Amino acid sequence: MLLFLCPADLPYSYYQFVRFASMLGFAYLAYSANEQNNKNEIFLYIGLVILIQPFAKIALCRTIWNVVDLIVGIGLLTTLAIHKTSRNSK
Repeated sequence: MLLFLCPADLPYSYYQFVRFASMLGFAYLAYSANEQNNKNEIFLYIGLVILIQPFAKIALCRTIWNVVDLIVGIGLLTTLAIHKTSRNSK
């Protein structure tokens, strides 16, 4: 996943791409959660869209952004695993 490479020393354009791609991905996940009437996930994904969006950046130091990127990446993998497990059990 793109978020796990963020702690590496990469060109700034990579981080801009990650922000834009993440914003689109989280917006889609919020829409999908809305279709399933999952209010908690809707608010979570909208919050992540606001945090990661590339237009009006939230100024955090690089260390904090690295931690945020890793936590969000781990959270996404966990959510994916949970949804995959729940689909297989149905």
